[in-house]
Amino acid sequence: MPAAPLARGHREAAWLIDFHDPSHEWRRLFSELFGTFLLVAVAAGGSVVDALSQGAVGRDAEVVAPALMVMAVILFMGKVSGAHLNPAVSLAFALRRDFPWRRVPGYVIAQLVGATLACLFLSAVLGKVGLLGATEPGAGATAGQALLIEALLTMGLVSTILGTASGAQNVGALSALAVGGYIALAGLWASPISGASMNPARSFGPDFVIHNFANYGVYLLGPLLGVLVAVGAAYILRGPGGRDVTAQLAAQGVELGLSPATAPSAATVPVEGTKP
Repeated sequence: MPAAPLARGHREAAWLIDFHDPSHEWRRLFSELFGTFLLVAVAAGGSVVDALSQGAVGRDAEVVAPALMVMAVILFMGKVSGAHLNPAVSLAFALRRDFPWRRVPGYVIAQLVGATLACLFLSAVLGKVGLLGATEPGAGATAGQALLIEALLTMGLVSTILGTASGAQNVGALSALAVGGYIALAGLWASPISGASMNPARSFGPDFVIHNFANYGVYLLGPLLGVLVAVGAAYILRGPGGRDVTAQLAAQGVELGLSPATAPSAATVPVEGTKP
């Protein structure tokens, strides 16, 4: 006979123990590395394949393919790590107090490593063509214009993620559709100006492999500015963070070593460093 579900208080305690259990942290970090690898392999790889095929891929496919990959990663891996795949997203969740600050460095390093490995793979298999998909200001666009566009795009992306996460949808189909749809939308209208990166890790991988960080500041400062505006807007829309268990579950992932019977209820579960 199946075991009886635990009482609500026991379920909450079990989830907290599981989340803070360091034996599961490597899975969350691997999830971020693996997911970012897949994202950058597609996002940067689109430009590489387009260059090799002399334009057969086309801009529409280049911007829609990463959106579909993000959608897939959220669906198959969101419950493990929250599927941040982006230092800007990890920072935003931490600023909202839905993700512990002490875990941000590990997530960011995993994302940077995943992006770099993806570009090393592309370089080894296809060669260093198409600048390995490096994000650069478009023809006729200045670095300042690209930076402001990246800030605007990242603000929209982070607002979409924080908004759907507040309804516990970052581990479900609704967030996958919303986030994937937004990434496609942003790329379709703005990629000729800035490349529509919205992700310092995605821009870091190609720049590291081709040894050219001349414009990396655009793709670091732009998303950081966008995060700050998006978090401020979230405060105005929904008040302080750190109080919604559904947002915390979306940001952190859910239990890795527990059975479904021990899953947490929708009661408030505090994040490290916050008050219950």
